[in-house]
Amino acid sequence: MRPASIDEMVGQRRLLAEGTALRRAIEGGHVHSMVLWGPPGCGKTTLALLLAKYADAEFRAISAVLSGLPEVRKVLAEAEHRFVNGRRTVLFVDEVHRFNKVQQDAFLPHIERGTILFVGATTENPSFELNSALLSRCRVHVLEAVSAEDIAVALRHALDDEGRGLGTQAVEVDDACLDQIARAADGDVRRALTLLEIAAELAAEEGGRITEATLMQVLADRTRRFDKGGEQFYDQISALHKSVRSSNPDAALYWLARMLDGGCDPVYLARRLTRMAVEDIGLADPRALQMATDAWDTYERLGSPEGDLALAQVAIYLASTAKSNAAYAAFKAARADVREFGTQDVPMHLRNAPTKLMKSLGYSKGYQYDHDAEGGIALDQTGFPDAMGERVYYRPVERGMEIKLGEKLGRLREKRERARREAGERGD
Repeated sequence: MRPASIDEMVGQRRLLAEGTALRRAIEGGHVHSMVLWGPPGCGKTTLALLLAKYADAEFRAISAVLSGLPEVRKVLAEAEHRFVNGRRTVLFVDEVHRFNKVQQDAFLPHIERGTILFVGATTENPSFELNSALLSRCRVHVLEAVSAEDIAVALRHALDDEGRGLGTQAVEVDDACLDQIARAADGDVRRALTLLEIAAELAAEEGGRITEATLMQVLADRTRRFDKGGEQFYDQISALHKSVRSSNPDAALYWLARMLDGGCDPVYLARRLTRMAVEDIGLADPRALQMATDAWDTYERLGSPEGDLALAQVAIYLASTAKSNAAYAAFKAARADVREFGTQDVPMHLRNAPTKLMKSLGYSKGYQYDHDAEGGIALDQTGFPDAMGERVYYRPVERGMEIKLGEKLGRLREKRERARREAGERGD
């Protein structure tokens, strides 16, 4: 059921609709080297085959998983021979991101001379996985997961096609069941056709009709698309983090469930939730950090699936409570000053003086013991190196517990400034 023309492809309307630049180039046979980036089953291989067909070129395919540099060189030599004899080659490289830099570089001179029309297929972000020299010679086209509605169209074609599909088997299936298969395929047309074929084989033993009972057997162990180390993985953890930051507990719960469903290590999620408690909640709600570490500990003790609930609860809480990145921003500002001012001496009054020699050199001289000062704080005593003067890094937000912290520190900073100003006027 692989499409034999652009019109037979389902999905990818943004790239292949009537009048689009890529479609006009393909139909005119004026194709260019490209990288096709998209999830499994979205049509990358099919599109490469159509490129060769419309360009009247030889189609050769290699897999970066199975092929080494010797095979790459052999295929390139064959393409060179065809080119000399007036025929071009569309070289389709599946999983191109698995080739290392040396292997990727082997294609460059052949792309430049026009010996091959290079078509690389990848499920990973090309900007991370492909070297810049190869990317500069190729156009990157982003393909999307095929919608359930479009997959249902492809399934109906397969049911009706007598030459390549199941048309001769007279399989009966209603739209609701077909929609279930389409949705279970999770954007992958190839997977949908496989599920339909399995369902048709089971239905043949039950009068030729695909029923709900049939689908219960076929779809019992289906899984969603998830890459534990790739682009989709990091997109989803980003979505979880940003949903928490945006105080949207329902969205946070959805992305947490998605990642757990896809097989993400729950301990990784516990670590990331703890980071959110520190980075995005901070001192607006200090309980959040304790809850995150408690949930982590609970998961370690219970495991899945019971421990998953602890992670769900903390995700809900982190998203629901007050937010502040004031401590995070303050720490970054302090580190920036450390880099800018270098190794400043500790002021003498703040140094420790455990020996007579150190005392004689002035260590700790002038230090005011705060507990003996009025109000319990020596307000005119600086805590920074002399060359820097007093600095303000931590600026509490007006949310959660930081409201009270901000009010207290605001009053205290005003008193410090007044006390230092008065000390300066006295010449202390």
